[in-house]
Amino acid sequence: MSRLLLLALLLLPLSGLAQAVYRTTDAQGNVVFTDSPPANATPADRVEIRPTNTVQPPQIPPRPVSENTPNAEAEVAAYTLTITEPANETTIPMGPGNFSVSVNVSPALRSAENLQLFVNGAPQGEPQRASTWSLTNVYRGQHDLTVGVIDDSGKTLAISPPVRIFVQRPSINSPSRSTPPAKPKPPRPQPINN
Repeated sequence: MSRLLLLALLLLPLSGLAQAVYRTTDAQGNVVFTDSPPANATPADRVEIRPTNTVQPPQIPPRPVSENTPNAEAEVAAYTLTITEPANETTIPMGPGNFSVSVNVSPALRSAENLQLFVNGAPQGEPQRASTWSLTNVYRGQHDLTVGVIDDSGKTLAISPPVRIFVQRPSINSPSRSTPPAKPKPPRPQPINN
């Protein structure tokens, strides 16, 4: 019982201090606010602190779900993309490095979505609705091709598994297969000794 009384006596002065503020003016004419009346004889005005305004947040009714509105999960289609041409591990033979890339997309693209071809992770050309690209003058070496579905904000929604190709190009270090082999020299006539 005595502990409860002691606790109440300790909390009583703290609650009183938070309720009143005293306003005085110092010798230089500055207004000073304090939580206790001044010790000197300067007059002080007691300013009563009103309770803090509180407002309950408005109740927002849940949005009605109509049967015509697809739910959020159905809004993002789950695309399956497969590069059908060229096949994985294809070698593009000697030449200028020209070939086509085709992709199969399932389900069909929606109106705000396009396809983007990536060569070695870098976008190739602009996003397009067509599922075929004609590449020209591709440098020799190994290249990884992927195709992604891009929405109108530029976000990639799905991407195909990569297809690796190898491009061979003519080089001065390895002559082209189209160069005919050198003609053999005719044999030299041998002198006849009698």
